[in-house]
Amino acid sequence: MRITPSITIEDWELTEQFIRASGPGGQNVNKVSTAVELRFEADRSPNLPGPVKARLRRLAGRRWTKDGAVVIQVEDTRSQARNREIARERLAELIRQATVAPKRRIPTKPTFGSKQRRLETKKARGAVKALRGKVDE
Repeated sequence: MRITPSITIEDWELTEQFIRASGPGGQNVNKVSTAVELRFEADRSPNLPGPVKARLRRLAGRRWTKDGAVVIQVEDTRSQARNREIARERLAELIRQATVAPKRRIPTKPTFGSKQRRLETKKARGAVKALRGKVDE
């Protein structure tokens, strides 16, 4: 499965298990295992670079297991084949998001003019509040 030009996932890294879906479906839902549970062994994958694995772990959240696998469950449709496709698409999209390195934030300082404007408005506000006292006759 090709994710990006440089990242491909081998078949041995993916395991699929078909389980019974919850929700509507009548008697069919009790008989047919249409939901899919896709498991990707991300931690052991030789095709993912270290930084991508770290970002994938953060993006996956609670879908990341203790043994370093990403588990995606899909029960959107009543078709097993379509659920399988959706699960693979979601995994590919998750890995694509992990390949994008976040932009480094450059801390900036407020300009001299903005500091001056802030102090002027504080003084003006303080003057307004100072004039709110009792009036001497």
